[in-house]
Amino acid sequence: MPTDRPATDLSLADRQATASASRSRLLRLATWASTGVAAILIIAKLMAWLTTGSVAILSSLVDSALDLVASGIAWIAVRYALEPADREHRFGHGKAEAIAAFAQAGFILASVIGLLLASGDRLLNPQPVQHEEIGVAVIGLAIALTTALVLFQHQVVRRTGSLAVGADRLHYLGDLLSNLVVAATLVLAVRFDAAWLDAAGAILISLYLLLGLRRLLRGSLDVLMDHELPEGERERIKEILRAHPAVRGFHDLRTRSSGTTRFIQIRIELDAATSLMEAHSQGDQIEAAILAEFPEAEIILHLDPHTGS
Repeated sequence: MPTDRPATDLSLADRQATASASRSRLLRLATWASTGVAAILIIAKLMAWLTTGSVAILSSLVDSALDLVASGIAWIAVRYALEPADREHRFGHGKAEAIAAFAQAGFILASVIGLLLASGDRLLNPQPVQHEEIGVAVIGLAIALTTALVLFQHQVVRRTGSLAVGADRLHYLGDLLSNLVVAATLVLAVRFDAAWLDAAGAILISLYLLLGLRRLLRGSLDVLMDHELPEGERERIKEILRAHPAVRGFHDLRTRSSGTTRFIQIRIELDAATSLMEAHSQGDQIEAAILAEFPEAEIILHLDPHTGS
C-alpha cells in the first residue's frame, strides 16, 4: 500500500527537479548562443578576407566555420543527452556528449592541417595585406562577441559539467586567441611591410588549437571509458558518509559520469542489529545527503551488516 513521502523528501525532489530544469535551459541556451555567434562571424570574416586577402583572417574564418559545425554537433548532442533513460538506454544518453566531442576533435584536426598548409604556402609566396582597417574592424567585432560567449559558456560548464559545451568553449577560446593574433599581425604586417607575419600568425593559431585537442580528447575518453570521478568529488562523497551517524564503515566506492549525470555505487556497513525497516530508512537518509551535494547523481547503495573487522 503506497504511503505519503516525508516533507523533506518532497522538498529534495522539488529541488532536484528545479536544478535539472535549470541545467537543461542553460545547455540549450548555450548551444543556441554559440551557433548564432558562429554564423555572424563567418559572414563578417568572409567579407574581410575577400577584401584584405589576409591568410591570418582566412585562418580565423576557417576557425569560425569549424565553430559553426562544432556548435551544430553540440546542439544535437546536448538535446540527445538530455533525453531521459528509456528501455534501450537504461543509463540515459549522456555519453552522446563525449561522442560529439570526439567528432569535434576530428574537425579541429582537419582544419589545423589545412591552415598549416595554407600558411606554409604564404610563407613561400608572401602577398601584401590590403585594406587592413576593414579587417581590424571585423576582428574587433569578433573579439567582443566571442569574449561574451566564452564567459557565458564558462558559467554553463561550471554549473552543468557539460562536455559538449566544454568542447564548444575550447573552440571559441581558440577563436578568441586567433582574433587577437589576427588583429596584431594585420597591423604589424602593414606597418613594417612584413607580409610573412600574416602567415606566422596563422601558424600560431594552428599550434594553439593542436594543444587544445589533448584536453578535449582526454575528457571524452574519461567518459567513454567510465573513468572515476575527480578525486575531490570522491573525497566529498566519503566525507558525507563519515558524517552520517548510522554508517559504521564503507568500501568499494565506484563512480563514473555520463553527460551531466554522475553514477555512484558503494557498499555501506550498518550496525548488525539494525532491522530491515530501519536499514531502509537509513539508506534513504544517506542517499538524500549525497543527492544534496550531487543533485544529478544516480546512486546505488548496498547495505551490509558491520562485523567489526
